[in-house]
Amino acid sequence: MNPRVKAVTANQDYTITLTFTNGEIRVFDVSPYLDFGFFVELKDRRYFTAVRPCLGSVQWPNGQDFCPDTLYLASKEIAAAEMLAERLPA
Repeated sequence: MNPRVKAVTANQDYTITLTFTNGEIRVFDVSPYLDFGFFVELKDRRYFTAVRPCLGSVQWPNGQDFCPDTLYLASKEIAAAEMLAERLPA
């Protein structure tokens, strides 16, 4: 069984930064899904930032979610320094 999400932060580029139960910090790119079905609503940046951890995964207010295994397997691990650089203004 893959680790589960314990924290999530939405990023400006339609990615989400995920902290997993094993301590890994990874980035998942949501942009490939934005033109499909109920994920279209995530194009609204304000709505996109409403993502929250939910039962080991992530969820938006109207029920959009991803399988926790997909979030782990399709995300990329990032170093702490990279994460800080993403959050700090240029």
